[in-house]
Amino acid sequence: MRIGETIFDVLYLITVITLGIKMIKSSAPRSQYWLFGLMAVILGCGDAFHLIPRVWAMWGPGLDSNSAAAPLGFGQAVTSVTMTAFYVILFHVWEMRYKVNRNTKLRAAVYGLAVIRIVLCLFPQNDWMSTDAPLSWGIYRNIPFALLGLLVILLFYRKAKECKDVHFRFMWLAVVLSFACYIPVVLFAGTVPAVGALMLPKTCAYVWVVWMGFSAMKKGD
Repeated sequence: MRIGETIFDVLYLITVITLGIKMIKSSAPRSQYWLFGLMAVILGCGDAFHLIPRVWAMWGPGLDSNSAAAPLGFGQAVTSVTMTAFYVILFHVWEMRYKVNRNTKLRAAVYGLAVIRIVLCLFPQNDWMSTDAPLSWGIYRNIPFALLGLLVILLFYRKAKECKDVHFRFMWLAVVLSFACYIPVVLFAGTVPAVGALMLPKTCAYVWVVWMGFSAMKKGD
């Protein structure tokens, strides 16, 4: 199990960061695919803060050890912030791809939910460095995150269908799958550790998101 998860994590980080860098290098600055590449690099680098300590803990003191609590907790905190940035950038990709005029109310909703999420992640009550972090704060900080994800899902679903976007027609589904796997982990992983295995398909959903962007760029669409 340790070997399998280690290989999976390493391949995941290498894949998303490599694809992101290729997209950045192959695209004009601040273009749609440049933003997508930046989003992929932020995703990979942010997840590295959590996955690298996790691999170290699996091969060393153990995931439940006190010595692993601080690096794992800090990594989770960083990942929480970078994942929020991921969805904000994905929203801007949506704006650019479908040539949507700047909608002040929509932008306010996206940025408002992102700021609330990040602020909630910074509260000391999260007790990130503890082996027994409170479930209640895990729920609080993920409410605005889930709402942000739902908003992105609806936006991509409607526009991809309306514009008959072949390359991004399943973008909404990939985000749905990521949240469908992530939410049970937030709610039940503390009492049913086996639920934590859902993080693997969640990670695959994010690879799918990045691959859709990379594939569309390569096909010049």
